Amino acid sequence: MQNLDEFIASPVEIEEQLLKLFNKSDELVIFDIGACECEDSIRYLKLFPNAKIHAFEPRPDNVITARRNLAAFDARSIELAEIALSDDVGTAIFHLSSGGEDSTGSNFNRYNKSSSLFKPELEETQKYWPTLSFDETIEVQTDKLENYCMEKSINSIDFIHMDVQGAEIMVLRGAGRLVNQIKSVWLELGDVPLYQGQPLRNEVDTFMKDHGFIKILESEALADVYGDALYVNKDFFPEAQQVQVNDKEPLPGLFAKLAGLVKKRG
Repeated sequence: MQNLDEFIASPVEIEEQLLKLFNKSDELVIFDIGACECEDSIRYLKLFPNAKIHAFEPRPDNVITARRNLAAFDARSIELAEIALSDDVGTAIFHLSSGGEDSTGSNFNRYNKSSSLFKPELEETQKYWPTLSFDETIEVQTDKLENYCMEKSINSIDFIHMDVQGAEIMVLRGAGRLVNQIKSVWLELGDVPLYQGQPLRNEVDTFMKDHGFIKILESEALADVYGDALYVNKDFFPEAQQVQVNDKEPLPGLFAKLAGLVKKRG
């Protein structure tokens, strides 16, 4: 298993697709929502060195580690916000995940990555991760994506990496009208309700379609439990409308389709 340094040095899972959507030298605006310890934020900065990355993480111990990681990798163009993005402004209960022995290396904790604004369905989660537990809750600050962007004078977002354990629609609702200015989104799709009230695959798919997004890639993370999907905004990538993604289609086939349809932006 990888430790932190090995993980950050490894390619981004959808690197090939992102390099078809954007040029490596582009000055992108990237949001890493549910950034945990900013591992992925750092990887996106390595891929797009001229990007401005906004990372969001409400869990205090993760924030401490994230700031240490950002300093260690000299990631000065990553801005870390200690909030949970939501569709409401104020505070909310945040359910902290923990547990299990960490077999990935002393500097890479995998059991802090399932925390959520949604209460976990323990019977379901422990079917798949028997040592995962949710023994503590804290109160965290929440804000809307549209408010944050207004404060930072951000008019559009090139790419969002979202790992928010069931709160995907909640976050995107908080974008308000700015949702139409989001160019691409990589998020989880759940097939099993691991959290109470969690929108599952069909509901997320419908929301994305209703807001002008087209799914151009889908990968399976854990069979019949959850996977990941890449959506693009048809207003920015109209050629992507020709892509028809079938559930659980092998990634290489989707890569080939995308290669012929999406042109790099100049």
